[in-house]
Amino acid sequence: MIRLRKIFTNKIVLALLLLIAFIYLNNTSLLAKPRTGSPFLLAHRGESQTFHMENLKNDTCTAERIYPPEHPYLENTIPSMEAAIKDGADMIEFDVHITKDEQFAVFHDWTLDCRTNVKGRSNDYTMAELKKVDIGYGYTPDNGQTYPFRGKGIGLMPSLTEVLERFPNQAFLIHVKSDDPREGELLADVLGKLSPERLSLLTLYGGDQPVASARDKLPDLRIMSMATLKSCLIPYLAIGWTGYTPAACRHTEIHMPDKLAPFLWGWPDKFLNRMDHADVRVITVRGNGSEFSSGFDQPEDLKALPQGYNAGIWTNRIDLIGPLYNKKL
Repeated sequence: MIRLRKIFTNKIVLALLLLIAFIYLNNTSLLAKPRTGSPFLLAHRGESQTFHMENLKNDTCTAERIYPPEHPYLENTIPSMEAAIKDGADMIEFDVHITKDEQFAVFHDWTLDCRTNVKGRSNDYTMAELKKVDIGYGYTPDNGQTYPFRGKGIGLMPSLTEVLERFPNQAFLIHVKSDDPREGELLADVLGKLSPERLSLLTLYGGDQPVASARDKLPDLRIMSMATLKSCLIPYLAIGWTGYTPAACRHTEIHMPDKLAPFLWGWPDKFLNRMDHADVRVITVRGNGSEFSSGFDQPEDLKALPQGYNAGIWTNRIDLIGPLYNKKL
Protein backbone atom coordinates (compact mmCIF):
# COMPACT_ATOMS: atom_id res chain seq x y z
CA MET A 1 0.00 0.00 0.00
CA ILE A 2 2.80 2.38 0.91
CA ARG A 3 4.62 1.44 -2.29
CA LEU A 4 1.53 2.12 -4.42
CA ARG A 5 1.08 5.48 -2.74
CA LYS A 6 4.72 6.34 -3.43
CA ILE A 7 4.39 5.36 -7.09
CA PHE A 8 1.23 7.47 -7.38
CA THR A 9 2.94 10.42 -5.73
CA ASN A 10 5.94 10.10 -8.04
CA LYS A 11 3.66 10.10 -11.08
CA ILE A 12 1.96 13.27 -9.89
CA VAL A 13 5.33 14.94 -9.34
CA LEU A 14 6.50 13.82 -12.78
CA ALA A 15 3.31 15.07 -14.39
CA LEU A 16 3.72 18.45 -12.69
CA LEU A 17 7.35 18.68 -13.79
CA LEU A 18 6.37 17.84 -17.37
CA LEU A 19 3.61 20.46 -17.25
CA ILE A 20 6.02 23.09 -15.94
CA ALA A 21 8.52 22.16 -18.65
CA PHE A 22 5.82 22.41 -21.32
CA ILE A 23 4.65 25.81 -20.07
CA TYR A 24 8.21 27.12 -20.04
CA LEU A 25 9.17 25.77 -23.45
CA ASN A 26 5.88 26.90 -24.97
CA ASN A 27 6.22 30.45 -23.68
CA THR A 28 9.88 31.32 -23.51
CA SER A 29 11.03 33.85 -26.06
CA LEU A 30 14.36 32.04 -26.23
CA LEU A 31 12.67 29.55 -28.57
CA ALA A 32 10.48 32.07 -30.39
CA LYS A 33 10.71 32.86 -34.07
CA PRO A 34 13.10 35.84 -34.37
CA ARG A 35 11.42 39.20 -34.87
CA THR A 36 12.87 41.77 -37.23
CA GLY A 37 12.22 45.37 -38.15
CA SER A 38 11.85 48.56 -36.18
CA PRO A 39 8.97 49.44 -33.83
CA PHE A 40 5.64 50.81 -35.00
CA LEU A 41 5.41 54.38 -33.67
CA LEU A 42 2.05 55.80 -32.63
CA ALA A 43 2.03 59.58 -32.13
CA HIS A 44 -0.57 60.59 -29.55
CA ARG A 45 -2.56 63.60 -30.88
CA GLY A 46 0.11 64.25 -33.52
CA GLU A 47 2.88 66.59 -32.45
CA SER A 48 1.51 68.33 -29.39
CA GLN A 49 2.33 70.42 -26.37
CA THR A 50 3.09 68.18 -23.40
CA PHE A 51 2.19 68.85 -19.79
CA HIS A 52 2.99 67.61 -16.31
CA MET A 53 0.71 64.83 -15.09
CA GLU A 54 0.90 65.22 -11.31
CA ASN A 55 -2.57 64.97 -9.72
CA LEU A 56 -4.15 64.72 -13.15
CA LYS A 57 -7.92 64.22 -13.13
CA ASN A 58 -10.52 63.74 -15.87
CA ASP A 59 -11.56 67.41 -15.70
CA THR A 60 -8.05 68.88 -15.39
CA CYS A 61 -7.38 71.63 -17.92
CA THR A 62 -4.09 70.37 -19.33
CA ALA A 63 -3.64 73.47 -21.50
CA GLU A 64 -3.03 75.38 -18.28
CA ARG A 65 -0.11 73.18 -17.27
CA ILE A 66 1.96 72.81 -20.43
CA TYR A 67 5.73 72.88 -20.37
CA PRO A 68 7.46 75.82 -22.09
CA PRO A 69 6.82 75.21 -25.82
CA GLU A 70 9.60 73.55 -27.82
CA HIS A 71 7.68 73.64 -31.11
CA PRO A 72 4.75 75.61 -32.58
CA TYR A 73 2.23 72.78 -32.98
CA LEU A 74 -1.14 72.26 -31.29
CA GLU A 75 -2.59 68.79 -30.85
CA ASN A 76 -5.18 67.32 -33.20
CA THR A 77 -4.49 69.77 -36.01
CA ILE A 78 -3.42 69.14 -39.57
CA PRO A 79 -0.05 70.97 -39.10
CA SER A 80 0.65 68.82 -36.01
CA MET A 81 -0.11 65.67 -38.00
CA GLU A 82 2.14 66.79 -40.86
CA ALA A 83 4.95 67.36 -38.37
CA ALA A 84 4.38 63.96 -36.74
CA ILE A 85 4.56 62.21 -40.10
CA LYS A 86 7.77 64.07 -40.92
CA ASP A 87 9.24 62.94 -37.61
CA GLY A 88 8.47 59.29 -38.26
CA ALA A 89 4.95 58.50 -37.02
CA ASP A 90 3.57 55.25 -38.46
CA MET A 91 0.17 56.02 -36.95
CA ILE A 92 -1.42 59.13 -35.45
CA GLU A 93 -4.06 59.14 -32.73
CA PHE A 94 -6.71 61.84 -32.66
CA ASP A 95 -10.02 62.49 -30.89
CA VAL A 96 -13.43 63.17 -32.39
CA HIS A 97 -16.63 64.77 -31.10
CA ILE A 98 -20.00 65.15 -32.81
CA THR A 99 -21.05 68.65 -33.88
CA LYS A 100 -24.44 70.33 -34.01
CA ASP A 101 -24.73 69.52 -37.71
CA GLU A 102 -23.63 65.89 -37.12
CA GLN A 103 -20.13 66.18 -38.45
CA PHE A 104 -17.13 65.02 -36.45
CA ALA A 105 -14.77 67.65 -35.11
CA VAL A 106 -11.20 66.64 -34.30
CA PHE A 107 -10.71 67.95 -30.78
CA HIS A 108 -9.68 66.37 -27.48
CA ASP A 109 -11.71 67.81 -24.61
CA TRP A 110 -15.33 67.17 -23.67
CA THR A 111 -15.88 70.92 -23.48
CA LEU A 112 -14.40 73.88 -25.31
CA ASP A 113 -13.84 75.91 -22.14
CA CYS A 114 -10.24 74.90 -21.39
CA ARG A 115 -8.39 75.42 -24.68
CA THR A 116 -10.55 77.82 -26.64
CA ASN A 117 -12.14 81.26 -26.44
CA VAL A 118 -15.71 79.91 -26.31
CA LYS A 119 -17.76 77.86 -23.86
CA GLY A 120 -19.86 74.74 -24.18
CA ARG A 121 -19.47 71.48 -26.08
CA SER A 122 -18.77 70.73 -29.70
CA ASN A 123 -22.38 69.68 -30.28
CA ASP A 124 -23.46 73.21 -29.36
CA TYR A 125 -21.80 74.44 -32.57
CA THR A 126 -21.75 73.59 -36.25
CA MET A 127 -18.47 72.61 -37.85
CA ALA A 128 -18.40 75.97 -39.64
CA GLU A 129 -18.76 77.76 -36.31
CA LEU A 130 -16.00 75.67 -34.74
CA LYS A 131 -13.70 76.78 -37.55
CA LYS A 132 -13.89 80.31 -36.12
CA VAL A 133 -12.81 79.21 -32.65
CA ASP A 134 -9.29 79.93 -31.37
CA ILE A 135 -8.12 76.50 -30.16
CA GLY A 136 -4.83 77.95 -28.88
CA TYR A 137 -6.46 80.50 -26.61
CA GLY A 138 -6.06 78.76 -23.25
CA TYR A 139 -2.51 77.37 -23.40
CA THR A 140 -0.16 78.76 -20.77
CA PRO A 141 3.17 77.45 -19.43
CA ASP A 142 3.42 79.89 -16.51
CA ASN A 143 0.06 79.96 -14.71
CA GLY A 144 -1.47 82.61 -16.93
CA GLN A 145 1.39 85.06 -17.19
CA THR A 146 1.72 84.39 -20.92
CA TYR A 147 -0.41 82.69 -23.57
CA PRO A 148 1.98 81.82 -26.42
CA PHE A 149 -0.65 80.35 -28.74
CA ARG A 150 -3.45 82.85 -28.20
CA GLY A 151 -4.73 84.12 -31.55
CA LYS A 152 -2.76 81.46 -33.47
CA GLY A 153 -5.33 78.67 -33.35
CA ILE A 154 -8.20 80.25 -35.31
CA GLY A 155 -9.35 77.93 -38.09
CA LEU A 156 -7.15 75.05 -36.96
CA MET A 157 -9.85 72.67 -35.68
CA PRO A 158 -10.31 70.17 -38.52
CA SER A 159 -13.17 67.85 -39.27
CA LEU A 160 -12.68 64.10 -39.51
CA THR A 161 -13.40 64.28 -43.24
CA GLU A 162 -10.72 66.94 -43.73
CA VAL A 163 -8.11 64.81 -41.98
CA LEU A 164 -8.92 61.69 -43.97
CA GLU A 165 -8.85 63.61 -47.25
CA ARG A 166 -5.61 65.42 -46.38
CA PHE A 167 -3.78 62.18 -45.50
CA PRO A 168 -5.22 59.46 -47.76
CA ASN A 169 -2.44 56.95 -47.07
CA GLN A 170 -1.83 57.57 -43.37
CA ALA A 171 -2.77 55.16 -40.58
CA PHE A 172 -4.92 56.70 -37.85
CA LEU A 173 -6.24 55.68 -34.45
CA ILE A 174 -9.58 57.46 -34.06
CA HIS A 175 -10.76 58.01 -30.49
CA VAL A 176 -14.51 58.44 -30.12
CA LYS A 177 -14.83 60.21 -26.80
CA SER A 178 -18.46 59.49 -25.93
CA ASP A 179 -20.23 56.25 -25.03
CA ASP A 180 -23.18 56.98 -27.31
CA PRO A 181 -23.87 54.08 -29.70
CA ARG A 182 -25.39 56.50 -32.21
CA GLU A 183 -22.04 58.23 -32.60
CA GLY A 184 -20.56 54.87 -33.53
CA GLU A 185 -23.25 54.42 -36.18
CA LEU A 186 -22.59 57.90 -37.58
CA LEU A 187 -18.86 57.25 -37.63
CA ALA A 188 -19.48 53.99 -39.47
CA ASP A 189 -21.50 55.91 -42.06
CA VAL A 190 -18.52 58.22 -42.66
CA LEU A 191 -15.90 55.48 -42.69
CA GLY A 192 -18.08 53.16 -44.75
CA LYS A 193 -17.65 55.46 -47.74
CA LEU A 194 -13.92 54.71 -47.81
CA SER A 195 -12.27 52.04 -49.91
CA PRO A 196 -11.37 48.74 -48.19
CA GLU A 197 -7.70 49.67 -48.57
CA ARG A 198 -8.22 53.02 -46.82
CA LEU A 199 -10.37 51.48 -44.10
CA SER A 200 -7.63 48.94 -43.36
CA LEU A 201 -5.38 51.82 -42.21
CA LEU A 202 -7.86 52.99 -39.58
CA THR A 203 -8.57 51.80 -36.04
CA LEU A 204 -11.46 52.97 -33.88
CA TYR A 205 -11.26 52.98 -30.11
CA GLY A 206 -13.16 54.46 -27.19
CA GLY A 207 -16.43 53.72 -25.40
CA ASP A 208 -17.77 50.17 -25.57
CA GLN A 209 -21.10 51.13 -27.13
CA PRO A 210 -20.01 53.36 -30.04
CA VAL A 211 -17.15 51.01 -30.89
CA ALA A 212 -19.48 48.01 -30.92
CA SER A 213 -22.12 49.78 -33.01
CA ALA A 214 -19.48 50.89 -35.54
CA ARG A 215 -18.11 47.34 -35.77
CA ASP A 216 -21.64 45.98 -36.33
CA LYS A 217 -21.92 48.14 -39.44
CA LEU A 218 -18.28 47.71 -40.49
CA PRO A 219 -17.11 44.19 -39.58
CA ASP A 220 -13.71 44.76 -41.19
CA LEU A 221 -12.90 47.79 -39.03
CA ARG A 222 -10.10 47.25 -36.50
CA ILE A 223 -11.29 48.27 -33.03
CA MET A 224 -10.37 48.58 -29.38
CA SER A 225 -12.46 49.25 -26.28
CA MET A 226 -12.43 48.14 -22.67
CA ALA A 227 -14.87 45.38 -23.63
CA THR A 228 -12.66 44.06 -26.44
CA LEU A 229 -9.57 44.21 -24.23
CA LYS A 230 -11.28 42.15 -21.53
CA SER A 231 -12.70 39.67 -24.05
CA CYS A 232 -9.22 39.10 -25.44
CA LEU A 233 -6.88 39.33 -22.47
CA ILE A 234 -8.83 37.67 -19.65
CA PRO A 235 -9.13 34.34 -21.51
CA TYR A 236 -5.55 34.69 -22.70
CA LEU A 237 -4.29 35.11 -19.14
CA ALA A 238 -6.23 31.98 -18.20
CA ILE A 239 -5.16 29.62 -20.99
CA GLY A 240 -2.66 31.50 -23.13
CA TRP A 241 0.11 29.32 -21.70
CA THR A 242 -1.15 26.60 -24.06
CA GLY A 243 -0.43 28.84 -27.04
CA TYR A 244 -4.14 29.45 -27.66
CA THR A 245 -5.18 32.96 -28.73
CA PRO A 246 -8.86 33.76 -28.05
CA ALA A 247 -10.99 34.43 -31.11
CA ALA A 248 -12.10 37.71 -29.50
CA CYS A 249 -8.59 39.07 -30.02
CA ARG A 250 -8.72 38.81 -33.79
CA HIS A 251 -8.41 42.04 -35.79
CA THR A 252 -8.30 44.29 -32.74
CA GLU A 253 -5.74 46.54 -31.11
CA ILE A 254 -4.28 46.07 -27.64
CA HIS A 255 -2.69 48.80 -25.53
CA MET A 256 -0.51 47.22 -22.87
CA PRO A 257 1.32 49.09 -20.06
CA ASP A 258 4.99 48.13 -19.97
CA LYS A 259 4.79 47.34 -16.24
CA LEU A 260 2.04 44.76 -16.84
CA ALA A 261 3.23 43.28 -20.14
CA PRO A 262 5.69 40.80 -18.53
CA PHE A 263 2.70 39.01 -16.95
CA LEU A 264 1.41 38.00 -20.40
CA TRP A 265 2.16 34.45 -21.44
CA GLY A 266 5.08 34.44 -23.87
CA TRP A 267 6.05 38.08 -23.42
CA PRO A 268 7.65 39.49 -25.44
CA ASP A 269 8.39 37.52 -28.61
CA LYS A 270 6.13 34.48 -28.25
CA PHE A 271 3.23 36.73 -27.28
CA LEU A 272 3.84 39.19 -30.11
CA ASN A 273 4.14 36.36 -32.65
CA ARG A 274 0.82 34.94 -31.47
CA MET A 275 -0.83 38.34 -31.75
CA ASP A 276 0.62 38.85 -35.24
CA HIS A 277 -0.89 35.52 -36.26
CA ALA A 278 -4.29 36.71 -34.97
CA ASP A 279 -3.95 40.07 -36.74
CA VAL A 280 -3.73 41.97 -33.44
CA ARG A 281 -1.81 45.24 -33.26
CA VAL A 282 0.01 45.53 -29.93
CA ILE A 283 0.90 49.00 -28.64
CA THR A 284 2.98 49.32 -25.48
CA VAL A 285 2.28 52.36 -23.32
CA ARG A 286 4.32 53.61 -20.37
CA GLY A 287 3.52 52.83 -16.76
CA ASN A 288 1.15 50.51 -14.91
CA GLY A 289 -2.13 51.33 -16.63
CA SER A 290 -3.31 54.07 -14.29
CA GLU A 291 -2.86 56.62 -17.08
CA PHE A 292 -3.09 55.25 -20.63
CA SER A 293 -1.82 58.52 -22.11
CA SER A 294 1.61 57.94 -20.58
CA GLY A 295 4.07 57.39 -23.37
CA PHE A 296 7.67 56.69 -24.18
CA ASP A 297 8.54 60.35 -24.43
CA GLN A 298 12.25 60.52 -23.63
CA PRO A 299 15.12 58.40 -24.98
CA GLU A 300 15.73 56.89 -21.52
CA ASP A 301 12.12 55.63 -21.42
CA LEU A 302 12.92 53.17 -24.18
CA LYS A 303 15.18 51.21 -21.82
CA ALA A 304 11.99 49.79 -20.29
CA LEU A 305 11.24 47.92 -23.53
CA PRO A 306 12.59 44.41 -24.16
CA GLN A 307 15.73 44.20 -26.24
CA GLY A 308 14.84 43.99 -29.93
CA TYR A 309 11.23 45.02 -29.32
CA ASN A 310 9.54 45.84 -32.64
CA ALA A 311 5.81 46.14 -31.96
CA GLY A 312 3.92 49.36 -31.23
CA ILE A 313 5.17 52.23 -29.09
CA TRP A 314 2.89 55.00 -27.79
CA THR A 315 4.61 58.38 -27.62
CA ASN A 316 3.64 61.97 -26.87
CA ARG A 317 6.97 63.15 -28.27
CA ILE A 318 7.32 61.73 -31.75
CA ASP A 319 9.77 64.56 -32.45
CA LEU A 320 12.18 62.99 -29.93
CA ILE A 321 11.45 59.29 -30.40
CA GLY A 322 11.00 59.00 -34.18
CA PRO A 323 14.54 60.03 -35.12
CA LEU A 324 15.99 57.44 -32.72
CA TYR A 325 14.65 54.74 -35.01
CA ASN A 326 15.87 56.46 -38.17
CA LYS A 327 12.29 57.16 -39.17
CA LYS A 328 12.71 60.87 -39.74
CA LEU A 329 12.07 61.62 -43.40
